[in-house]
This record gives sequence, structure tokens and C-alpha cells, in this order.
Amino acid sequence: MSSATVTIIDYGMGNIGSLENMVEKVGGKAVIARTPAELLSAQKLILPGVGSFDNGMRRLNELGLSDALRTKALTEKTPVLAICLGMQLLTSRSEEGTIPGLGFVDASTLKFKLADASLRIPHMGWNEVTVRKESPLFVGMDAEPSFYFVHSYYVECNDASDILTTTSYGVDFTSSLQRGNIFATQFHPEKSHKYGKRLMKNFVELV
Repeated sequence: MSSATVTIIDYGMGNIGSLENMVEKVGGKAVIARTPAELLSAQKLILPGVGSFDNGMRRLNELGLSDALRTKALTEKTPVLAICLGMQLLTSRSEEGTIPGLGFVDASTLKFKLADASLRIPHMGWNEVTVRKESPLFVGMDAEPSFYFVHSYYVECNDASDILTTTSYGVDFTSSLQRGNIFATQFHPEKSHKYGKRLMKNFVELV
């Protein structure tokens, strides 16, 4: 069987190298897209992201990648995996900025407001996720696998059926979501050892 090709979107806001390595490690072939044409030829897409919401959206818009990503995700139903800031960019808006998000899911990005002063922001380190619905992304995993997080904002879904996993950090928040062909994780699978490796393998092998 030929290895699946996974296109990683490089808009200057992500850990491209570690994602490339992980995709290759689980049997996929990683390619990088920096232009709309490269993105539009993708079989599967990863939207990574580290940094601020407005900067991320500004970069996607300026490079012409937002419209191409919309065509792939919403019209062609190409499998998309958005990670960390990438997940937040799928929402309609963020309390971190003023630029509208992609709006692929009915959700908003909110800032942690925690009553427990002992809990530091950003939420950083390992934490368990509780799987809330069946998904090909979590096949072959425990009910509460652990993943690595680094974030100060979280996604609040307006449609509960989009919630894939939740995690507790002062509040219960959506740590991953799935809406049809669109998948997203607040945690970093590429930094999450065996569970991250399994999740990436599941995405690479999606039919």
C-alpha cells in the first residue's frame, strides 16, 4: 500500500518540522503547502499553529490560504486536522483579537478565567482527555489518554455534537472536536509520545 500524503500548511505560525517527522514516523508522506495552489492539491491537510489569533488569521488571509482552505474543508470535504492555534482559528471569533476566524465550526475562542489561583495560565503540560464520542481519530486508545498542552485560550462549541474530547483545568473545556471531515485538537499530538503517535497514525490512515 502506498503511503498517504499529508499536506502541512506553512503560514509562518507552526511547528512544521516536528509535524513532518511525526507524519513520516507513522507511515505517511509529509509535504508542505505555502501557496493556495499547493493547498488545493492536498489529499489531507494539517493546520498547525502557535501564537496569537489575529496574527494567524492575518497570515492566512494575506497569503490567500483562507479561501483555499475553505474550498478544501467545506466544499471538497478533504480531511483536515487543526492543532492548537489551528483549532482556535476554525472558530468564528476569539477573545484574543478582533479579526474574524474561519468559522468552520459554530464555536468561539475564550480566555481561561480560573477561580483557582494555584492554576497557572497558560495551561502547560500533560493532561488527560475524556473521549465523548466515537471517532476514527481515537481508535485503539484508552478512554482517557494523556496529551501535551500549551495554551491560554480554549474553544467553546455551541453545538455539543462537535465535542470529541473534554479536559479539566479549573473548568471542563473542549480539548478536541470533530465536525464531519474537520478534526481539531487543542493539545499537540506531535509532542504527545505514544498517544500522539497513535492519533497521527489514525489521521494519516483515514479513508
